[in-house]
Amino acid sequence: MAYPQIGGHYNYMSIVDQLTRHEWPYLLGICAILLAALYRFRPDERRNVLLTLLFLALGIAGLLVAQLAASLEMSQGAAVLKEIFTILLGLVVIRLFGLALFRLLLVSMRVQTPRILEDVVVILAYLAWGMVRLRYAGLDLSQLITTSAVLTAVIAFAMQDTLGNILSGVALQLDESLELGQWVVLSDVSGKVLQVGWRSTLLETRNGETVVVPNAWLMKNSFRVLGKRFIGHGMLWRRWVWFDIAWELPPAKVIAVIQNAILDGRIHGVSSEPPAQAILMETRDGVARYALRYWLTDFTADDTTDSQARAHVLTALVRYGIPLASSTQNVLMTKDNDKTAAQRQSIDIQRRMDALEGVTLFADFTAEERRHLAEQLSFAPFEEGDVISRQGAVAHWLYILTCGEVDVWRDYGTPIAERLGRIKSCGFFGEMGLMTGAPRTATVVAACYVECYRLDRVSFEAILTARPALADALSHILAERLNDNHLHSVTQTDIPAPPREAELLERIRRFFGL
Repeated sequence: MAYPQIGGHYNYMSIVDQLTRHEWPYLLGICAILLAALYRFRPDERRNVLLTLLFLALGIAGLLVAQLAASLEMSQGAAVLKEIFTILLGLVVIRLFGLALFRLLLVSMRVQTPRILEDVVVILAYLAWGMVRLRYAGLDLSQLITTSAVLTAVIAFAMQDTLGNILSGVALQLDESLELGQWVVLSDVSGKVLQVGWRSTLLETRNGETVVVPNAWLMKNSFRVLGKRFIGHGMLWRRWVWFDIAWELPPAKVIAVIQNAILDGRIHGVSSEPPAQAILMETRDGVARYALRYWLTDFTADDTTDSQARAHVLTALVRYGIPLASSTQNVLMTKDNDKTAAQRQSIDIQRRMDALEGVTLFADFTAEERRHLAEQLSFAPFEEGDVISRQGAVAHWLYILTCGEVDVWRDYGTPIAERLGRIKSCGFFGEMGLMTGAPRTATVVAACYVECYRLDRVSFEAILTARPALADALSHILAERLNDNHLHSVTQTDIPAPPREAELLERIRRFFGL
């Protein structure tokens, strides 16, 4: 088909003819398929898909305008418009193929590529497309390079920072210094790597801030990448929590208390493997400094997990009567007079006697006997998850629960663990260990922060020795409590029947030597 000439050039074919000959139908069909696939399978890329579709429609519309201008014998304007929108369509197609390759095909193959690689490949394709269009326009590229050497040098000098950032970003990716999702600590900020771009790296801090760091700065300065990968445990980050203890206390005891507080607490975010460690780091100025080292699994919860670790350790230290060391620079100058000290002691004793009122075992005790027990009680706090009493252990003391709740477990910490029940505030447990010396039949775990009073055998023995007749009443109350617990047990099939009252009386007399 021949087309009339306008101004020495052939008039342009209609856009409909262009879309129905040679490669155009196939190219547009492929573009439609890629757009539909991206829109369907990558919902997070739908904004880019819609923008690409918009520019594709704009390019086609521009060619229609160019055809219209050519039909109105505006050949020069038509040529300019055709070239502009042809270049635009080429850029749109290149961008679409880049999205399909890096964000659809490679992602479906579970191949994670840095964003900078996609940017570099697409930019190189843009440059190649521009050179092709210059070549079609009749420009000799070799002459362009020869005649523009000075201009190229000026542009390179003016863009040295930008080029430095681009090359630095490529280097960071090639040597795998940074990976998406890693946590990085710079001189004044820390955060998770969101993206390594062609100019900068994006970090998201724990405060929800996005920090833009030039790639060239990362290449010129040192930074720390948090976390160590353990096989089967993912990325872990070791944290340090410090405690100052009086130096005269046995280090073995302090280390055991600190480590058990974390291991038994099962704190969320604290890895069980490798296990937490307590270490005596140094002793100076009458203070022994201990460090608790544990492996953190959730890097976003570093401060809160440290706080939980401190809370568990502090309550364990209080429970075992291990005070924190006071700084040698502090001077304690508080002095209570006799009246103030007596008033404080009276309030404390009354609080303990109120706690004893809720224990049915002591219903037949006189007020004087209860007061004697109150004076012997020890304060014992526990954090959530702490093991208060362990199944099979021999412990000759009774716990009186004044605050919080505890869970009673059988086979705690094993695959067949079973929760038998829950004891609420004002309850008590451990009476069989106190009265008969029997091993614990279940494990008691703090369900939240718990405050208890603990009564040991020595404090109780003095009263029972002075009034042996109490053994009869105690055996009767103890038998009723054991029967009631058995009837309300979650599982009764494989739990042996509790001992009878006569058997309990005999055990009590034998245990206390009555």
